[in-house]
Formats: sequence, C-alpha cells, structure tokens
Amino acid sequence: MSYVLTGNPGVGKHTIAKEISKILHRSIIDINKIAFEFGLFEKNEDTYDVDVNKLKNLIKEKISSQDLIVGHLAPYVLSTSQIKKVIVLRKNPHDLLTIYKQRKYSTEKIKDNLGSEALGIILHDAVAEFGEEKILQINVTGKSIKKITKQIMDSINGKIEDDNVDWLSSIVGENELKEIFAY
Repeated sequence: MSYVLTGNPGVGKHTIAKEISKILHRSIIDINKIAFEFGLFEKNEDTYDVDVNKLKNLIKEKISSQDLIVGHLAPYVLSTSQIKKVIVLRKNPHDLLTIYKQRKYSTEKIKDNLGSEALGIILHDAVAEFGEEKILQINVTGKSIKKITKQIMDSINGKIEDDNVDWLSSIVGENELKEIFAY
C-alpha cells in the first residue's frame, strides 16, 4: 500500500517527498503532474480547478503499492484501500503568508490557502476519507528537513509522533481572523 504526503501549498510536500522516497526506495507519484499531463486542470483567474472524478480514475491506474504519493488533492482522489499511511504536513499560517507572497499569489488565493491551513481543512478531509488511524499530522514550522524526515520515518516504523496542530486558537488569540480569512 502507498504512503501519501499531503497538506496545503507551501508546506514542503515535494521537498520532503524527495527525502522519503530516497529512504524508502519508492517512486514519487505527483498528483498535480498527472492532472496537468492529462489536461484535467482548468484555469480560473489565478487558480486552477481540477476534475477530481477523472483524476481519481486516472490515479487508480497509475499507482502501485510501492509508491509515495504527493499532493494537496490526495483526500479527494485516493481511496482508503490504496493507502497505508497519510502524512499531513502543517505549517504556521504566518510562515505560509511569506511563502505565498514570494509565489505572488493573489490576495484571494492567499486567504483561501491560509484559511484552509488555519481550519485544518486538508487534515479534516483526510481523516474523513482515510480514517484517523491512517493519519499522521506533522507541524513542519521551524523544523529542518532532516528532523521532519526522521519524524515521518519514525512514524512509518511504528514510533508514533503525531503533532496536535491548532492554528485557529493562536489566530483567535492574536485577533488576526481578518488577516487570515477572506470572509
């Protein structure tokens, strides 16, 4: 069964996937690359919409039991029977804001992604799709690639080190809701 790295844009999925794939000797399946390769993304202002039903069918054919799957769309295009463990990478919205500005995301796209991270949308959807027992949540904020990789490998090897991430409490405490959310 496959391992999955997911999380909001900017959390380091692809960087960490490269390290984990070297250790596990697994091929990386990039969900976004498959979607682009098969023309499933449709440009909508400064974002891309994807036909997740078509992508789900394509991915079913592409993945093997020895793959490392990476992408923020994982909870929407994979099924629990394909997955051994889902690692949800989380990053402090303040750090993500810097990354999104560097990537020149629009204000709307920034707020959508920051709001998603603050609320834990991808984590929630991953738990709903794959079940809590298959999920590992890691706070990557301020951690080195080496430390994140070790935490993931420890989890894969049965030493559970799940981070309990709650950005919303800190954002509410700092009265930053208007800065994070588009509404």
